[in-house]
Amino acid sequence: MPRHPKKDFLKLVEKYLNGTASAEEISAVENYYAHFSENPNVTDKLNKDEIGALKASLRQGINDRLKSANKRVIPVYRQKYFQAAASILLFLTLAVFIVSKQRHNTLIIKGQTQRDLAPGGDKATLTLADGSTIDLGQLRNGALTAQPGAHITKQNGQLAYQAAADSTDTHVTYNTLTTPKGGQFELTLADGTKVWLNAASSLTFPTAFTGSERQVELTGEAYFEVAHNAKQPFKVKTANQVIQDIGTRFNINCYTDEASAATTLVEGSVKIYDAKGQTLIRPGQQYLLKNNGVSELKSDVDLDEVTAWKNGMFQFNNADIKTIMRQIGRWYNVDIEYAGPVPASTYHGRISRNSNASDVLKILELSGINFTMEGRKIIVK
Repeated sequence: MPRHPKKDFLKLVEKYLNGTASAEEISAVENYYAHFSENPNVTDKLNKDEIGALKASLRQGINDRLKSANKRVIPVYRQKYFQAAASILLFLTLAVFIVSKQRHNTLIIKGQTQRDLAPGGDKATLTLADGSTIDLGQLRNGALTAQPGAHITKQNGQLAYQAAADSTDTHVTYNTLTTPKGGQFELTLADGTKVWLNAASSLTFPTAFTGSERQVELTGEAYFEVAHNAKQPFKVKTANQVIQDIGTRFNINCYTDEASAATTLVEGSVKIYDAKGQTLIRPGQQYLLKNNGVSELKSDVDLDEVTAWKNGMFQFNNADIKTIMRQIGRWYNVDIEYAGPVPASTYHGRISRNSNASDVLKILELSGINFTMEGRKIIVK
């Protein structure tokens, strides 16, 4: 934030609170508040009481502005979410204004100092049909070794299979793409289907599709844009389900540490087969198969929240702290531990996955949660 003499800065805050600040001034004030302790150029000119009053006014102003904005843009059926989480709506706007800031290499949380945790990136391992492996994160762009029925190339964090037109090999062979914690990767299959693989996930797939169906196997989470072919159905097999495409874009979250496997339809339709039978879902619906075997079909799902990870964002709507920390743990490759009772509050927010861990944790601390860092472990207090 630019340096403001005390008088000018307080005038800026006054404009913010009375609603006359410009978009640039709003951004400056909220970004300043997010990094209050790191901007001594103004606060060292204020006494303790003035700092306390300033922070309280800003907190109330930000909350009021968020509530007003949410009333304008959020459907009635979702307003209850914001009422339940009103005290921590601050997370939303402050997070947006610290997107992609990589200036801080040191993480300071409650008096602790250690190396900051960088966000994840394009990292994956490709296991070929013969069992050999390729570290895609270290591999340069260009052509890879050929596989039966397909040519493979890597370009800018994407892996692409292209069916070999001159191939006469009808033997089905499989490759597996695996992302670690802190990794993600994009893949185009030999039929043109695009797959985005989230952190700590794997996809096993044929190098070429030659049979009566196209089937892949998934663990973790992936987003699919399927190249539809009615004569050769596309199916995704998970631990307890088979999801069949009918001209579709959909997201599957089947991490074993989540309370349920969730299939969310963005476009088209899919059939889901499991022990409960067959279920057809439509766009905006989400089918949940809980770990206890109970299933649930939800309508009017927030598709932006479900697919935010694919678009480089964390997004939480009425999420509890454990849900948030599971995502943080996967993306920053850290273990999560809880000391004391787990907070019952729910949170609503959005922040770039390109942010360092310090940015995310500082925002969460504004809602009253404390963290301790020990190497690659975050302890939630």
